[in-house]
Amino acid sequence: MQTGCRMALSRGLRCCQRVFSWVPVVIIWSVVLWSYYAYVWELCLVTVQNTLEKAAYLLVFHVVFLLFAWTYSKAIFTLPKQPTKKFLLPYAEKERYDIEERPEVQRQILAEFAKKLPVYTRTGSGAIRFCDRCQVVKPDRCHHCSVCGMCVLKMDHHCPWVNNCIGFSNYKFFLLFLAYSMLYCSYIASTVFKYFLLYWTTELTNNRAKFHVLFLLFVSLMFFISLMFLFGYHCWLVGLNRTTLEAFSAPVFSSGPDKKGFHLGIRRNLEQVFGKRKKLWLIPAFTSIGDGLSFPMRMVSESQNPLLGRVNQWDDEGSDEENPVALESSHVILDMDT
Repeated sequence: MQTGCRMALSRGLRCCQRVFSWVPVVIIWSVVLWSYYAYVWELCLVTVQNTLEKAAYLLVFHVVFLLFAWTYSKAIFTLPKQPTKKFLLPYAEKERYDIEERPEVQRQILAEFAKKLPVYTRTGSGAIRFCDRCQVVKPDRCHHCSVCGMCVLKMDHHCPWVNNCIGFSNYKFFLLFLAYSMLYCSYIASTVFKYFLLYWTTELTNNRAKFHVLFLLFVSLMFFISLMFLFGYHCWLVGLNRTTLEAFSAPVFSSGPDKKGFHLGIRRNLEQVFGKRKKLWLIPAFTSIGDGLSFPMRMVSESQNPLLGRVNQWDDEGSDEENPVALESSHVILDMDT
């Protein structure tokens, strides 16, 4: 009886958590839909009198709005990728692992299984990274998200504003969402400013439209400033080929921590996220390189020679002789359950 009540309570709490996790998304969409009404109706159709100006404002606004809505939807509804079955600990090894009480033997069991996998990152103690909840050997740059309840490939962070885990499958969409959000806010602020001054100096007197126009400017500037810092931070991460987790805790390989282990040069770092076809970079279509299970790393000589590493960092274009090899260089040990 008590067990059944506990299970029912647990299910109810999980259900409530899932419902409340959508609150930030609903807030964002509410603000966006209000801004759409305020800009299209109160500014363009009510306040702006010049027909040509009105048409130009509406045309550009709808293009920017559609790009924003498209990228935001992709960031929300693109599911994070998980490790494939080949990283799942087989039943026989799992039994041995669960029965075994000696940590060194457990480490040996995982090490033997991982020999068949493209895994080069380690825990802080040098052991194979293993998720007890998902029962998988973690691929490089993979972490367990306690909110999503699963391991996520190339996990960056869990974002409540999209109610999704940002990782290999949707990191490009998240970056484009930030970029088009900034464009959306800056476009609104720049076109509203003229009429903000006219209402402020009482040259225009429509009180209802005045309220919406004034708040459009304040809200768009407030969001633009917030997004500018966040977008700038992620641009810095992309340029160094790091995730948010890797920025807080350097990836660890059998040779030790190396915060620049995945740094391939700025151009190649960008291609890892956006792909090689530059004409598709600004379109919310998946173009990232690889499968999310393994990643190119700096060559051993490059990792061991600080001068060569510095040259590679400065070489934005990279050279044809650089062939990043999946060697032990760096990866996050932080299993941040956020």
